[in-house]
Amino acid sequence: MQKLMFKMAVVSAVGAVLLAAAPAVVETTHLQPFTNTAEIQVGSDLASIKFEGIKAVKVATERTSITDQRSCEQGFSEPGGSMYCPSVQDGSAVPAYRITYSYSGPPIGSDEYGNTLFTFSVTMRPLDLSPTVLQTMSARKRNRAAAAEDFKVTTYRELVPRVAIDEANSVFCEGNYIDGLWTHTDRNCEDRVAYKTVATPSDYITVRVDPVARMANLSAAAGR
Repeated sequence: MQKLMFKMAVVSAVGAVLLAAAPAVVETTHLQPFTNTAEIQVGSDLASIKFEGIKAVKVATERTSITDQRSCEQGFSEPGGSMYCPSVQDGSAVPAYRITYSYSGPPIGSDEYGNTLFTFSVTMRPLDLSPTVLQTMSARKRNRAAAAEDFKVTTYRELVPRVAIDEANSVFCEGNYIDGLWTHTDRNCEDRVAYKTVATPSDYITVRVDPVARMANLSAAAGR
């Protein structure tokens, strides 16, 4: 018994030494916080899309994940693991502008209140906006309707690849349901199902928001 306890103590001590010596793993991910598109549900009322406002914000361009092996190992004894394994921090914040719109859409099944009013936002760099927009924003002289005219909203539904059954190159055996099971009429017949990739409309509608002044500048540059 004493020998067994001694061996367990030695193993525990060795494990503690190895755990203490384990270095933290640091991973940095470069984020892409700027986007002028958003996705909304199919079936939404596109005519109801309404400009709500524009706001100066700070957005992170990097995300650092620090995995401390000691905290991770200790987390195994806790329900759900350790809150410090890994530790995630956002950094390198830069100025940005968040433009928010509201719209009416079909209620979400998980929403017991049946809410049909939703919002979406896009995030742009200061250089994406015209000097006039930035100046009037800081002065807070413009109303919502005037600010809405600085942006153009377009909607489209992208085609996405999906896997479907290639009926022309598939073989389906004839049969009947017997006692709830599909049974082939010819026992020697075997189903051979072929698949193909097809382009089908996405389950979401893409909404694109473009600054009007920037679009005019791009068009003028293209015409030169």
